[in-house]
Amino acid sequence: MSSGGFRVVADTGICQGHQLCQGEAPDVFGFDEDADVVTLLEERPDESRRADITTAVKYCPAFALSIEED
Repeated sequence: MSSGGFRVVADTGICQGHQLCQGEAPDVFGFDEDADVVTLLEERPDESRRADITTAVKYCPAFALSIEED
């Protein structure tokens, strides 16, 4: 049964470590300094965070982020 929410996906294989996503949604995106890639602090954030997360996805230079609808 679908909850009507969304899930954030980060492809660490193509992340280039620019960290722009952290500026848009620091409560959702973290950073692994050892691996130099994005980490997800919250894979299924509240709907109220969607606008900031969508902006982070849009401006990721490596296109490493996406949103999947439930």
